[in-house]
Amino acid sequence: MRLLRSVRWLLLALVVTIVPLSSQAGIFISVGFAPPVLPVYDQPVCPQPGLMWTPGYWAYGDEDYYWVPGAWVPSPYVGALWTPGYWGWSGGFYAWHPGYWGPHVGYYGGVNYGYGYGGIGFAGGMWRGGFFAYNTAVMHVGVGGGWGDRVYEDRTIVERNTIINNNHVSYNGGPGGINHQPAPEERMAEHEQHTAPTSFQAQHENTFRGDHTAYAKFNGGNPQHTALERPLGGENRPANNFENRGNTEENIHPNNEGNVRPNNEGDVHPNNASTPHQPEQKESKPKPEKKPKPEKEKKNDQR
Repeated sequence: MRLLRSVRWLLLALVVTIVPLSSQAGIFISVGFAPPVLPVYDQPVCPQPGLMWTPGYWAYGDEDYYWVPGAWVPSPYVGALWTPGYWGWSGGFYAWHPGYWGPHVGYYGGVNYGYGYGGIGFAGGMWRGGFFAYNTAVMHVGVGGGWGDRVYEDRTIVERNTIINNNHVSYNGGPGGINHQPAPEERMAEHEQHTAPTSFQAQHENTFRGDHTAYAKFNGGNPQHTALERPLGGENRPANNFENRGNTEENIHPNNEGNVRPNNEGDVHPNNASTPHQPEQKESKPKPEKKPKPEKEKKNDQR
């Protein structure tokens, strides 16, 4: 086992020396075997305006692939769009190119992650001034008031930017991989200023890295948690109420929830908790003095 591991790292070192320097910054890990196919799942409904969908993906840790569920995430700044990470074939290895935030969606290997990420660009919505509008042709948003001009429907852009991937392949190039080279606009987006995944996204990935049920060798490529209903980094959500699509887990994001609950309680309940109780305490003091007076009068009447 140690010999196999040593050989793997020697081969990886050779690959890194071959890969151009311009690509090294985007490659954090390479694996000698392909990631599993993408699981099929329903996108949870966006609970409120202003959240961005980040599709699920196969990450690598502990010598195996593990599934990081899709989730709704607050954008780090107005105008930010998410470019998903992808696995690409290079020199006999599958190299991971991490996702990032930027003004435009860049190249993500042609992998059809669904829900606006059909393989080329993004068809799930657009920024209109200071708010994000959702394309309901592929995005599932909440019902009721508050959405207004934040929703629209455009099926043409979806069809134009979709790569058919009936086999749900999760990587670009190599044996059986997706054959899609970067389009000119995708190359331009790669040279723009990018922002790394938010701390909530990093915590989200680390959480499932520590969950053995997320690993393909345990779930056979069919993870239990595929997409999360509860948004990442939501400041106004109750603690201990972490919801998964079809499942409910308690305290799966302990650091996140630990920071949320005290702020909610401090902002929402202070006035309601203090004002009603003070007058009740003051009125309770004279009650013992009022009771004996009518009792004496009743005794005199009886006599």
